Amino acid sequence: MPQRNKPRSRLLPIAAALCGAFALLAGPPAPAHAQTGAQQAERSVDIDLPAQPLGSALNELSRQTGAQIFADGALLSGRPAPAVSGRMSIEQALSRMLAGSGLRAQASGSNGFTIAPSPEAPAPEALLPAVTISGKASGATTEGTGSYITWSTSSSTRLNLTPQETPQAVTVMTRQRMDDQKLDTLVDVLDATPGIYVAQGSIGQDAPNMYARGASLSNFQIDGVPTFSGMSPFLASTAAYDRVEVVRGATGVMNGLGTPAATVNLIRKRPTAERQFSLTTQAGNWDRYGVGADASGAVNESGTARLRLVGDYKDEGAWVDRFHQKKLALYGIGEFDLSEKTLLTLGFNHLRQDTDSAIVGRPLYFSDGQRIPLSPSDNTSQKWRYYKHDMDGIFASLEHRFSSGWVGKVEYSHTRYEYDGLIASMLGSIDPATGAGMTIRPNRWDSELRQNNVDAYVSGVFPLFGRDHELIAGLTLSRLESDGSAYTLDAGYPTATTLQDWANAPAPTFANTGGNKSEERNYGAFVNTRFSLTDSTSLLLGGRTTRWTRDIDVTSLLWGDYSLRERRNTFVPYAGIVHALNDTWSVYASYTKIFRPQDDWLNDYFTASQLQPEEGVSYEAGVKASFAGGRLTGSLSVFRSEVDNLAVWNADAFTYDLLGNTRARGIELELNGELTPDWQLSAGYAFAVSKDGNGERVLTYVPRQTLKLFTSYRLPGEWNKLTVGGGVNWQNANNSGSGFDHRQGSLALVSLMGRYQIDRNLSVSLNLNNALDKRYLSSNGDYGTYGAPRNFMASLKYSF
Repeated sequence: MPQRNKPRSRLLPIAAALCGAFALLAGPPAPAHAQTGAQQAERSVDIDLPAQPLGSALNELSRQTGAQIFADGALLSGRPAPAVSGRMSIEQALSRMLAGSGLRAQASGSNGFTIAPSPEAPAPEALLPAVTISGKASGATTEGTGSYITWSTSSSTRLNLTPQETPQAVTVMTRQRMDDQKLDTLVDVLDATPGIYVAQGSIGQDAPNMYARGASLSNFQIDGVPTFSGMSPFLASTAAYDRVEVVRGATGVMNGLGTPAATVNLIRKRPTAERQFSLTTQAGNWDRYGVGADASGAVNESGTARLRLVGDYKDEGAWVDRFHQKKLALYGIGEFDLSEKTLLTLGFNHLRQDTDSAIVGRPLYFSDGQRIPLSPSDNTSQKWRYYKHDMDGIFASLEHRFSSGWVGKVEYSHTRYEYDGLIASMLGSIDPATGAGMTIRPNRWDSELRQNNVDAYVSGVFPLFGRDHELIAGLTLSRLESDGSAYTLDAGYPTATTLQDWANAPAPTFANTGGNKSEERNYGAFVNTRFSLTDSTSLLLGGRTTRWTRDIDVTSLLWGDYSLRERRNTFVPYAGIVHALNDTWSVYASYTKIFRPQDDWLNDYFTASQLQPEEGVSYEAGVKASFAGGRLTGSLSVFRSEVDNLAVWNADAFTYDLLGNTRARGIELELNGELTPDWQLSAGYAFAVSKDGNGERVLTYVPRQTLKLFTSYRLPGEWNKLTVGGGVNWQNANNSGSGFDHRQGSLALVSLMGRYQIDRNLSVSLNLNNALDKRYLSSNGDYGTYGAPRNFMASLKYSF
């Protein structure tokens, strides 16, 4: 039943706790003998640097001297550095390296330097153009920066904007953050992202349930191009990506379809002009092993052809018996300069995941309401259970800069995804004395899905009323086709079982009794503009018109043949305004529409006439701040959304309820970036609550409040080769939403990390998760799944 007690907001105590955590992280003051950046620069050291790309040279100088050098990777890209050797100060070495580059080094903190453009030498147009391809603005790339932020994001409107210029809450999980916290999968990333709640109903089988702002998260993109959730984007390995941008709130103007939750945009790694290679090996408890490689560089003397290849393989057990999973991810990309203004990009990706005896939800209560005595290590998954995922994709794009200064891009991608699984559901009411009363329902699933995308747009600056304004306009054509089989369980299979015998149930046999074919199309065109009303005020206006269709044809020897046809046309408007109060603070507000057709599997619970799409509106307002030249950013956001036709799971009736009007409201607070040149921080608090038209809370199994914090610090002086870090994921108590209404108390999971730079090429890392060994349910209901107990992973990385 819905929760009737009015939730009490703890916004002020939690905000105070967040500020207190920031203060605790500051640690003791620097000792009196600590050197300033200028003093450090004057100290003479032995330096030996060959001629090489500037980014590599700065990294090597940092290793040889212990100095922390901060630079935007995009600013360094394509710039060479001369050979520098001899005994000299760090300041002298930097001066020689940067001579003629248009860059300068500024002392920063007790042992750091920041690379910035020289005021008397503006950057060449090729490096800092007025208009760039969406997602490729200067400062967007995070690899090699060592930072927990990016200077540019395009996931909200597809215009390249700084976080402060974006009228929505945006979190960017950078390459450094993913490496530090060992976030190897997209699920890992989202579980660490502020404002996102991940409930793992199974591990190795179906998609996790993900929520943001009181709604289910189902919008995913790759390089700004939408991908259907049916393609299981949650499987993605982060080895192939530079960063993951998460825009909370509705982004229908970018997807055509969307909920008020969030959109997750995965940004691919790009080839580098300089040659680089890294090899990583890892090992952890539960027989977990892995190896990865990443090679990149120019393949011709002029540097007009650049390639990159990434591979990652993992062989893993878990905290339960019989679970075994193998994962392979391959990614390749090539960039070819056809001319000074035209770039051709070609690439591919491959992903395979095979899981035996997946970890699945288990019954938590006997029929009389008593908890069943289980531990996290108990596995109720049969030996014959398996799930296989296999995905292959190719993509190609052509980018061109016109003489007018406008840019254009067209991209085609094709992805094939196959899955094959043998699983089992458990039903019934369990007798506490005998364990009888259970029923096993095996199922066989297989399907092949094919997605084709064509995405094209132009972007540029245009004058109006004496000021320059930005515009991006384009279209996206997406088609998803799927073919699946239908299987019927052998009539003689013994479905009645007990709690004790469930995991040892005999392997089932099936007959192929039908199949289904479906085609889903999402065709849309969009226009977004950014009007510069004054030097400090920008107005963003845009819209997207979408034509969406779905056709399903089912053949069945048991139930007969039938077809379903759906057609929807919609227009999604977008409006936002940003006003800079000064160089540090800005305020913003935004509005957009919500539109999303229901998932096709809901046809099992409703008739086609009942399944009206989710529709509504979303409002957001907030304050943003940029400190230390943009190296530290903060935001405070408040939001409200109104949605009709929300489908919510009813655990008591074992079905879905289609609600009328629901309202979600909340607040988010976030701080990301550099506290000092050696200290990175990411912290965020979120409060969200959803209620139906009667004022009753829905989604009670989703915590109202979450706090996520992670920080890393490179030690000073003689200990500068050591980086330490840690974090905490906290959530308040939540209810199961089921008949027994189980309440799980508030939960805090602590993680720790350490990395030691053995020499210029070799480093070793250790990550410890759930350090306090908390026992908790990662999914909570009459059936639930325990989360991972304390575990560690050791990694060795060799790079040159």
